[in-house]
Amino acid sequence: MLQHEQLKIAMLSVHSCPVGELGTSETGGMSVYIRELAKELGSRSHHVDIYTRLHGSDHKHIMELSPHVRLIHIEAGVNRGIHKLAIYPHIAEFTRGLESYRLEAEINYDLVHSHYWLSGCVGQWAQYSWNAPHIIMFHTLGATKKATGIGHREPELRLQNEKDLIRTCDRIIAATKREKREMLDYYGTAPENIDIIPCGVNLSLFQPVNKAKARQAIGLNLNEKVILYVGRFDPLKGLDRLFLAVSRLKYDPGFKLVIVGGDDSDQPEMKKWIETCYQLGIEDSVVFPGRAKQEDLPYYYSAADITVMPSYHESFGLVALESMACGTPVMAGDVGGFTNIVQDKRTGYLLKGELTLALIYRLQQLLDGKGPALLPGAMIRASISPYCWSRIADTIIQRYRDLLEQRMVQVA
Repeated sequence: MLQHEQLKIAMLSVHSCPVGELGTSETGGMSVYIRELAKELGSRSHHVDIYTRLHGSDHKHIMELSPHVRLIHIEAGVNRGIHKLAIYPHIAEFTRGLESYRLEAEINYDLVHSHYWLSGCVGQWAQYSWNAPHIIMFHTLGATKKATGIGHREPELRLQNEKDLIRTCDRIIAATKREKREMLDYYGTAPENIDIIPCGVNLSLFQPVNKAKARQAIGLNLNEKVILYVGRFDPLKGLDRLFLAVSRLKYDPGFKLVIVGGDDSDQPEMKKWIETCYQLGIEDSVVFPGRAKQEDLPYYYSAADITVMPSYHESFGLVALESMACGTPVMAGDVGGFTNIVQDKRTGYLLKGELTLALIYRLQQLLDGKGPALLPGAMIRASISPYCWSRIADTIIQRYRDLLEQRMVQVA
């Protein structure tokens, strides 16, 4: 296949809609990744169809997301949001719906790019039925989550499917060296089948906003220190140790911990964490604005003195890139891609040892103004320029073409 030819790509995101509300239990960094990658591919005139499960009566079956990029909803099971594991029995129905649409539209895809193991099950079928290369990005591995011992128990069904997909797919994209090592340790595969390609960030959207303007826009006091958390309320995100650390801080006249994300206040997880704040006596220092639209997130990042990611596990950590693109430093543990993203004591802090204690130490330094001087915001933003989506897309497109050329050689 010639290097200048436009590709037709079937991108699969069965359980998580790329235009879903960020911060909910099934919509996070993976949805951002898919949407931004597809947009970048479409800007180069490649044709991308993203297939996801129909999950609401108000959703159009076909949506134009950007030039050359479509989101196609396929009926599978009940037409509402359900837990992702409950989707598995409907994978065959989803596959039939996808194929029915493809045949009716008379589309032949050059390759399939699956996201998460559920999508991989559909991608595996397409790999053989369409005789098309199958690339998968897991975004998170069941075996890794199982090893942490945090949150819900990972079903054997997931672990077995991941093992099978790693063995049979044509190519795997891992976001970090750590993720690649976990695949090799837990599942075993040929290391040359795994490409390490980091996630990207939209540098046009995520830009610094004047701090006073940003705080005014979201209703924060200009004179207070602001600690920010952005993300889902998954147990792996480590909110328990962040709240515990904040309860041990001493500061006058005060500070605010802003928690962006999660479900509405009447939902169990939100209520649980609000109750936790009352039990710890920090309810006056914690603000729960709920979910924020992505276009509003630069105001939150720019309003903060630091963004904290207290995760037990991350597959990568897109929030870190978004925060630093806005010039705001990041405080995180040694998980995901933070070791590569954050330069310790320059663009943020990499926490060592027991994370709750490390959080207390560094956050107290921040409030007291005694911590190491970090780089100015402009230099923090400059440090993550290699992660712009145009560079990431360049690498992924080359991997697509490499696979297609290998397939042509094999056929010949």
